[in-house]
Amino acid sequence: MTAASPRIPAMDVLRGCAVMGILWMNITAFALPQNAYFNPVAAGPMSAGDIAFWASSLILVDGKMRGLFSLLFGASMLLLIDREEMAGRDGTRAQLVRGFWLLAIGLLHHILLWWGDILVTYAVVGTIALLFAQKEPLALVKWAFLAFLIHFLICGAFIASLYGWAHAAAAPGAAATTREGLDSFLAGLSDPSSPIIQQDIAIYTGSFGGIVRHHLTGFGGDWLWTFLFTGLDTLGFMLLGMAMLKGGFLIGRWPAEQYRQTARHCFLIGLVPMIGLTIWVVASGFAPLTAFSTALLWSFPFRIPLAVGWAALILWLLARHRDHWLVGRIAATGRMALSNYLGTSLIMTAIFYGWGLGLFGQVRPAAFPLFLIAAWAVMLLWSKPWLDRFAMGPAEWVWRSLQQGKLQKIRRSARSSIAIH
Repeated sequence: MTAASPRIPAMDVLRGCAVMGILWMNITAFALPQNAYFNPVAAGPMSAGDIAFWASSLILVDGKMRGLFSLLFGASMLLLIDREEMAGRDGTRAQLVRGFWLLAIGLLHHILLWWGDILVTYAVVGTIALLFAQKEPLALVKWAFLAFLIHFLICGAFIASLYGWAHAAAAPGAAATTREGLDSFLAGLSDPSSPIIQQDIAIYTGSFGGIVRHHLTGFGGDWLWTFLFTGLDTLGFMLLGMAMLKGGFLIGRWPAEQYRQTARHCFLIGLVPMIGLTIWVVASGFAPLTAFSTALLWSFPFRIPLAVGWAALILWLLARHRDHWLVGRIAATGRMALSNYLGTSLIMTAIFYGWGLGLFGQVRPAAFPLFLIAAWAVMLLWSKPWLDRFAMGPAEWVWRSLQQGKLQKIRRSARSSIAIH
């Protein structure tokens, strides 16, 4: 979640944009039943504003910001290894220790706050990605796309099994259990009154203890499903990030015009089919299998160019407006990515869960931008003043102290103060 020192301003800015962008998708999972992430009608009828928010999320953000996060995580692994080895230490061991404590933080995050944690997956997949750290950029790209292909095939096999289930349930003489099981599954993806949706609402409008118990009892199965459908996707982006670091892309070494051209090509490749998929889902009336397969499978190939396109666009804008006041704010947000990621979970669950304001299931997607703007403002307003006084964010300090086995100095001295441009 945070790169090794010395700082690379381009990566700090990218990370800041990613941590803000990922909240755009996560807010749906904070505020609404889980299946609304895959099909928004699971949370109720859709207004024009709701559809506009969902469509913009699917086209521009879903999977793309997590992909950008993963690119940066893969790159930061290499930076940490290089830093440790230049200091005469074992870089691989340092990364394993780093991953172990990230796993611990992620487990606490998942159990105490939010089921959508990505830190556990990053810790596990990052350990696998270590096996590829010494490979050349072209080899990393090839392995990344192999991971993407296998991921697509796994998701494709799962979606095919659902269509097979639907076909079997529609066949003459189909067993009642087959039809009822399918009806229950589809209702959970489309009917707000279904027991699956109502159970989600009951849990997350309940007590803190009840939510924690639910997360504890369901962790094993939930995480295995999450890993099955995100593990290879994440690995592919991490390996691609390693290649992009070695090629100079992620550290801002490319000419501004090359970033612009890359962004243009990537968005042309990704946006048109994503718009087509969005229209298909709307035209189907948000049919459960259509919406679910689009979110899980059909949109995936286009996340790759769009994640890279976002990185290129941000770096092009950075090259043109490096001295803009907002750049320093975004970079500071990126330097405190772990603190901001965990902080948004704390704030959003306090707003939506029963132990806080209890708004779960009551806020429509059309209103989500208000929460996003407020959260982004908080990130931008607090990160830079904090880093003016302290060397790292509070969560980064805990993580670093755990890695080193002793409390790290956090207060910034006048001599060691580092300007955030």
